[in-house]
Amino acid sequence: MQTSGVIFDVDGTLVDSYGPHYESWKMAAVQEGVTFTPEQFRKAFGLTSRDIIKRLWAHDVTESQILAIDDIKERAYRGIAAVNFPAMDGAEELLKMLHSHGFKLGIGSSGPKENVDLAVRKLAAENLLDAVISGSDVSRAKPDPEIFLTAAANMRILPQRCVVVEDSTIGIRAAHAAGMKCIGIMSTGHLIEELKNADQVIDSLREITPEMLRHLIGVKEV
Repeated sequence: MQTSGVIFDVDGTLVDSYGPHYESWKMAAVQEGVTFTPEQFRKAFGLTSRDIIKRLWAHDVTESQILAIDDIKERAYRGIAAVNFPAMDGAEELLKMLHSHGFKLGIGSSGPKENVDLAVRKLAAENLLDAVISGSDVSRAKPDPEIFLTAAANMRILPQRCVVVEDSTIGIRAAHAAGMKCIGIMSTGHLIEELKNADQVIDSLREITPEMLRHLIGVKEV
């Protein structure tokens, strides 16, 4: 009997980070004399920090300025999240339950390593995870499948034995490109239409069960 795995995105999947990300972007923008509205953030949500900066900063920015602005923003995010960590409902319980059922668990997030590490600590998941892959560990961003394939390799599981849990269109595309099934979860800032290509759509992490995962992978037992 082969082991199966579950790979989680972080933002919008394990962490309800929409609010803290908006507040931290607003803080960085104010510091730079740039206006950053909720509507601008909604439209930019899901883009890389580089693309958000290039889109919202009216003047040209150099590479060093982009890195500096991004650092300000991410430090602000971690400061906000560390004080009042916005875990998705049922996240910690789900990780523990799946681990107890023998699933290997991994994280595949495009976010900075520091943000991912913060989430792992706050979810008390250090001893539950078999792979933690952040944007710092890969050269190609989603929808390229590299991040999920790297996680599966570190977990020592074949891609077809993995299910990805994601909240974005590009994440779902990346999962399928990796040869994995994907559960799409509704999260703040996203529309249900964005999850239409997921193999299963859920409103809450509490809906995920070992039986659901076994069915998606195509096995009777795990």
